[in-house]
Amino acid sequence: MFDFLDLERYDLFGAFWMTVQLTVFSAIGSLVWGTALVAMRVSPVPVMRAFGTAYVNIIRNIPLTVIIIACAQGLYFTLRVDMGSDDQSTAYFRLAVLGLSAYTATFVCEALRSGINTVPMGQAEAARAMGLSFVQVLWLIVLPQAFRSSVAPLTNVLIALTKNTTVAAAISVAEAALLMKEMIENEAQTLVIGLLFASGFVLLTLPTGLVLGWVAKRVAVKR
Repeated sequence: MFDFLDLERYDLFGAFWMTVQLTVFSAIGSLVWGTALVAMRVSPVPVMRAFGTAYVNIIRNIPLTVIIIACAQGLYFTLRVDMGSDDQSTAYFRLAVLGLSAYTATFVCEALRSGINTVPMGQAEAARAMGLSFVQVLWLIVLPQAFRSSVAPLTNVLIALTKNTTVAAAISVAEAALLMKEMIENEAQTLVIGLLFASGFVLLTLPTGLVLGWVAKRVAVKR
């Protein structure tokens, strides 16, 4: 099927490797920020709780394309934030990671909040009665169980993040979607190219879902 394409002209591996890098770095960033957000959302401090709620409700309702372009145009061109790099392509990559992390963290937060809701209130109350602070209760008792209960929804978030990396093409990050656009412009086999890149994303996301689905069953908290 792919004999009609001059694949030697295109760096398919490099494009999908860029997609993998975007996914990995954005997943780490969104997990860290999402955990901080969920801590704010369940915090007893009204200001922190209000900030967490407002951030999640606002950011997750803004199109990801708008966020990515805003990072490039607003931070890079307007505010001259170069993300620690003089190279524009590297700065764009880091800005794409920043935008993806900021957006995906809202879904990580909600997935973890659903996990927190599965933890019996009595455990937290018993810990507070023993003299533990809110942070200690959250870090030592609530979050470990919440993460175990949230593996399945977090898997869905990770798969969605992998597919959302295609939005980085909007600021010319050289990932799979940008290469697909270039190939469609230069080649006549649009359907074949679409199938090629669709297969590549299936190869990235399907094993992730299967492996983490198995992990979710293994670590699930027995109630």
